Amino acid sequence: MTNKVRNPFIISGYLSAEYFCDRKTESIELTGALQNRRNTVLVSPRRMGKTGLIEHCFHQKEITKAYHTFFIDIYATGSLKEFVFILGKHIFNKLKPKGIKFVEQFFATISSLRPAFKLDPVNGQPVFDIGIGDIRQPLLSIEEIFTYLESADKPCIVAINEFQQITRYPEKNIEAILRTHIQKCRNTSFVFSGSQRHMMQNIFFSASRPFYQSASFMNLEPIAIEPYRKFIHKQFNKADKKISDECITRIYTLLEGHTWYMQVLLNHLYEQADKSKEITVAEANTVLQATVESYRTIYQSMVAMLPERQKEVLFAIAKEGKATEITSTEFIKRHGLNSASSVQSAVKQLLDKEFVTKEGTDYQVYDRFFGLWLSKTYGIGYML
Repeated sequence: MTNKVRNPFIISGYLSAEYFCDRKTESIELTGALQNRRNTVLVSPRRMGKTGLIEHCFHQKEITKAYHTFFIDIYATGSLKEFVFILGKHIFNKLKPKGIKFVEQFFATISSLRPAFKLDPVNGQPVFDIGIGDIRQPLLSIEEIFTYLESADKPCIVAINEFQQITRYPEKNIEAILRTHIQKCRNTSFVFSGSQRHMMQNIFFSASRPFYQSASFMNLEPIAIEPYRKFIHKQFNKADKKISDECITRIYTLLEGHTWYMQVLLNHLYEQADKSKEITVAEANTVLQATVESYRTIYQSMVAMLPERQKEVLFAIAKEGKATEITSTEFIKRHGLNSASSVQSAVKQLLDKEFVTKEGTDYQVYDRFFGLWLSKTYGIGYML
């Protein structure tokens, strides 16, 4: 049965195909890779829809019937212990509805986490009761987890989001350790998704790294405007609401089809739309300004934490929308910057902090709404 929601422009999570826009080609490609046990690297800027695509493929009948699927996000992790905790708890939560027998089998295989297995004294349900500090032997635990996946009654698919985070773990040889376990898997395949293109490329396509050429590659681009336009009209029309083609085009162009930011704005527009009355560009612009401004306190705090040189370069990039040749004399003079070396140093820090992203030769503020706010606050403003 299809889930029904008040607002069809979903901002987080995955509900059903009804609220999933297009990605037909990508879905066929990724589902095919999963069925044929091809480990896959999926790369795009954050909030472009990697998680939604993976979940959409996991919900395909041919996947749900034949595979156990697991999705973990390791963006907030900082060590192998935390990786083990996230993966172990997720597998436990997937097994919990199956009953105590499956949970006992899980902890029988992963004996190093056995102390985490307890029964709720009130309802008798199994609970995963362990702190990250209680994981004493993460190397053993990760080996046991892979052993469990390999012994499952159906093939397993594990999707690891923001996989580049493992390069920041303090443990030595973490890539080699994971690669050693993964290459032995016969019952388990993997999707490695990431938003830091250069880091993901280094992990999987540098000949000196353990994961070199161990997975196929998918680059997730923005959804094309026509499928997105059709999807938007369909969702508005179902509620007897309307939005103009010009409005959709202006939104798509300004946000460059970036999925999450499109969804946020469309979510607000759908909420405010009156039945049988078409949303205009002027109305959409008012909603956009209010949406961006709602993040003002957060954005002010983000700017305040930056050193002066990094602020100057960030403001310069925001003013241009997309900046190229940022160490050129022309760029430096145009924005009153100090020197090529100081710009180079500042942008490296901004990239590391994920304030800025680089695609090809273009630099851009990572958060599109943040970029618009910076442009208005310190630059020339913006309009749909």
